[in-house]
Amino acid sequence: MRHNKSFNHLSRKKAHRDSLLANMTIALIMRKRIFTTLAKAKALRMYAEPLINRAKDDSMANRRLVFSYLQNKEAVTELFREVAQKIADRNGGYTRILKTGNRLGDNAKTCFIELVDYNEAMLKEAGESKKGRTRRSRRKSAAAEAPATEAPAAEEAPKAE
Repeated sequence: MRHNKSFNHLSRKKAHRDSLLANMTIALIMRKRIFTTLAKAKALRMYAEPLINRAKDDSMANRRLVFSYLQNKEAVTELFREVAQKIADRNGGYTRILKTGNRLGDNAKTCFIELVDYNEAMLKEAGESKKGRTRRSRRKSAAAEAPATEAPAAEEAPKAE
């Protein structure tokens, strides 16, 4: 029975699973987006988000703790310098999982997992959709149309003479 087993073991022993998740976290931090299976992405989110949350407070203790998980100086430096600045005002949800269908060989569900603040295309779309919204009111539209129709008539009259 699997009572009270709260995470996916990914058909690996603990040492193998820890090294897999650490390597995937390093790749996610360095490349900002990785392509993997859905089960691994969900396990990675549970592993990586607490480490990313630690990067908000840049102290020697937090750097050492994150390094004990990742064992990669470059990834720790990238996390505490660039990534921490982008996520400083975010309260959680640092990663996004987008499903991409099934893999041809074994029909495994695939997806890509990315850092939320690094997807430039989605950030631009969100900004454009907020700017595009306008409040519609009958009074404002009627008042705005009336001067607009009078102005061209006044301009056309002197041109005719």
